[in-house]
Amino acid sequence: MTEYTLITGGCGFIGSHLIDQLIKQNQPIICIDNFDNFYSKENKLLNIKHAESSDLFTLIECDIRNISLLNTIFETYNITSVVHLAAKAGVRPSIESPSEYFDVNVNGTVNILETMQKFDVKKLVFSSSSSVYGNNIKIPYNENDNVDFPISPYAASKKAGELLNYTFHKLYNIDIINLRFFTVYGPRQRPDLAIHKFFKLLYSDKPIDVYGDGSTSRDYTFIDDIISGITSSLEKLKNEKNIYEVINLGNNSPITLSELINLIETTTKLKFKKNNLPMQQGDVNRTYADIKKAEKLINYSPSTSMKDGLHLFKKWYEENN
Repeated sequence: MTEYTLITGGCGFIGSHLIDQLIKQNQPIICIDNFDNFYSKENKLLNIKHAESSDLFTLIECDIRNISLLNTIFETYNITSVVHLAAKAGVRPSIESPSEYFDVNVNGTVNILETMQKFDVKKLVFSSSSSVYGNNIKIPYNENDNVDFPISPYAASKKAGELLNYTFHKLYNIDIINLRFFTVYGPRQRPDLAIHKFFKLLYSDKPIDVYGDGSTSRDYTFIDDIISGITSSLEKLKNEKNIYEVINLGNNSPITLSELINLIETTTKLKFKKNNLPMQQGDVNRTYADIKKAEKLINYSPSTSMKDGLHLFKKWYEENN
């Protein structure tokens, strides 16, 4: 019987890249996505246009809050592992709609876990976020650091997901790896995220909003490195039992907002216009991943520099806009 990997939120930025990679590895995929209007359905369908030509790929429009449809999917297909990427994304929008974020990110995750338990599916990779660290004082951020002080509803919902995962691991022996992603960028990046937004405004000769004095920093991680971390996590889950881990996936090399702006200008040979604004609620001052655990447990080794990553993003952006 065919063994499927279920990917929730599979038509998004990270999910679509993961699907492309798993198809190369000859892995049959069930992709579910509710085509949330955070950005256009058209963009998401473009993300999966290559996958749709493969016999290994099945797309089902499904909201993770619809437990009845989830049950039908698990009943119909022999799902042996799940990569749970579906979520309401974005720190700032979560401050405007906290209840919606918790409904999707927490209740939706409970539905995934309950359905896995019901159909005896024992392998889960969960997409968490560096935002759970809040304004962590100690750097780099280590998986053993206290993450009880999130500063946005989005961050709190991701921490809640990790806690739920631990509960289901202990109760039902589901093997789980929580991956804390650090500011993922690259081709197909969501249009609301900084690099994509900056490119769009720069090429349109419109000003960018610069919050704070430019000293905030992010550990930008290229999409290919994130995908290697996810596929390695799936492999570890496949080959081992009694696993519950929290693992950072970052680049271990943060850059400031000012440095990012300068690097984009160098890459594009264009000059930004800027609106200087105060820091926004919910934004953290910096992110910085300690990736020693990822190196040890899943042989993770990010290989794309910021300079190379921005050139690859530029190429994709110019081809698609």
